Amino acid sequence: MSQFSLLAKRRFAPFFWTQALGAFNDNAFRNAMVMLVAFQMGLPDKQVSLYTNLAPALFILPYFLFSATAGQLAEKFEKTRIIRYVKLFEIAAMGIAAVGFFTHHVSLLLVVLFLMGVHSTVFGPIKYSILPQALERSELVGGNALVETGTQLAMLIGMIVGNSLMLIAGYGTLAASLTTIGIACAGYLASRAIPAAPATAPSLRFNWNPFSETWHVLRITHEDRAVFHAVLGISWFWFFGTVMIAQLPTYTRHVLGGDGSVNTLVLTLFSLGTGVGSLMCERLSRKRVEIGLVPMGAFGLTVFAIDLYFARPATVPGMALDWLAFVGVPGAWRAMIDLTMIGAFAGFYVVPLFAFVQSRAPRERLSRVIAGNNIVNALLICAAAAFGIGLTALGFDVPTIFLVTGLVNIAVAVYIFTLVPEFMMRFVTWVLVNTLYRVRVDGLKNVPDEGAALVVCNHVSFMDPLILMASVRRPMRFVMYYKIYDIPVLSFVFRTAKAIPIAGRHEDPQLMERAFEEVDEALARGEVVCIFPEGGITRDGGIQNFRPGIDRILARRPVPVVPLALRGMWGSIFSRRDSALHRTRLPRRFWSKIELVGGAPVPANEANAAVLQARVSELRGDDL
Repeated sequence: MSQFSLLAKRRFAPFFWTQALGAFNDNAFRNAMVMLVAFQMGLPDKQVSLYTNLAPALFILPYFLFSATAGQLAEKFEKTRIIRYVKLFEIAAMGIAAVGFFTHHVSLLLVVLFLMGVHSTVFGPIKYSILPQALERSELVGGNALVETGTQLAMLIGMIVGNSLMLIAGYGTLAASLTTIGIACAGYLASRAIPAAPATAPSLRFNWNPFSETWHVLRITHEDRAVFHAVLGISWFWFFGTVMIAQLPTYTRHVLGGDGSVNTLVLTLFSLGTGVGSLMCERLSRKRVEIGLVPMGAFGLTVFAIDLYFARPATVPGMALDWLAFVGVPGAWRAMIDLTMIGAFAGFYVVPLFAFVQSRAPRERLSRVIAGNNIVNALLICAAAAFGIGLTALGFDVPTIFLVTGLVNIAVAVYIFTLVPEFMMRFVTWVLVNTLYRVRVDGLKNVPDEGAALVVCNHVSFMDPLILMASVRRPMRFVMYYKIYDIPVLSFVFRTAKAIPIAGRHEDPQLMERAFEEVDEALARGEVVCIFPEGGITRDGGIQNFRPGIDRILARRPVPVVPLALRGMWGSIFSRRDSALHRTRLPRRFWSKIELVGGAPVPANEANAAVLQARVSELRGDDL
């Protein structure tokens, strides 16, 4: 089922339109205000510069002051009711904005900008913590992709509309006022249709001190190492995007030689690229939270940011070409493709990170983790502004700033992926599996989302653990023969995935006993453990007898057992078919079709080696 089907479901669509309309209004109001202050009030340049630099600071300030409080609200109270109060607050703010537009009262408009920052701050933790309550785990990536795409497009359209409304001769302030108030009312009406989202921590003791609570929220965000580094990755995305977007007006004028329509074109390309990249995440990840896309996104950001430095269209700075004339200039398409691809890889980068945080953080703390994420985002956005200003003061031109940002992105990515090797492990797994195979899956929902379980599967090739790792949504601990565990390159994947090496009793009895202890400890912690009970890779394509080790595991720790079966793997380079036929093992099939099917869980009191072998054989059928 396509991710777009969510737009027809009440549990998602009203929320989607509520947040999209809010993003539109934020940007429509801000750009209308900038047009009024910068071009229609006749203010001196210094005063205009003061207001335009003060505006982003006022909008971001509430994130520092109120994010921690917003996180508490989103967990202690029912979320839909808070959303409706936030939308009523937006209507009131836009009413005040209308007064500011008509009276040309800049200070009042700056107050409204601060209020809209409060609106976004309170809505932020709800925006991402409500999705896991409304969506199935398999819908998280698609839901986040739609939210990211909708937000980007709404922001872009809001910027264009806000600018355009103020240009209507004689009626600009009226048009801007009516539009922003009307959109705020539409957002409130959409919010009325959002289904109830119960409080996840109703007994939470509320802390009204924003400073101590901010510190507390940051400590909560830091508790899970992988989640915290995902938050750092998201915040770096905002740093990177802020630096890039802040330079676009100057880049348009002094490098592309374009007018305002060209600036709108490059913003459109960036936003559309982000939307397309976000939507592609679901297909590339097969509806699972696939953090292996994050390194690919980071790599793409660097490649196209660096290429943007070398992409110099044959224009003359100050020419003020319109967008239609610009697209005909030699070299223009290279810059346009770079900007689009930066947006696309930004989507690959950030959507899996948000889905990862939502799936990994405890439900009763997720809103506060998102609040902590917003605080760190705000810090990085401020740092990005300082970074851009600092490089400009040092005499760097805009293409050089793009180059430096792309190179710094390499260092940040390496730092994050070194701290959390799981990202690179998932990337290596994703590339290997998707290069070699087209995997069709069925019945994998039988692997429980929570609680301990044992997974058993037939063993056909060296790639079997990677295929299961790339296909099953829930992380699993694999028990594997120690010689496979030590295969170069794959060893990095297996170690990072915390696989459990095992040896035969006659090879290394101590290693075997240690493996059984680790399996029991993992099941006791509520993890999923996967074993290949045949004890080795098949040499003839058939299923070998399941060994009694599985009975020993279940006797000590009775947990449900989920049977899986691989089909179509026999004959691949990583199987033993060529060895059995006494011929050279060569890559004979690339991107071949294989299947992974799952059966209903078998209760521990009914499971034994013979029963499970029969279940796996039945699932595999006659296929080799």
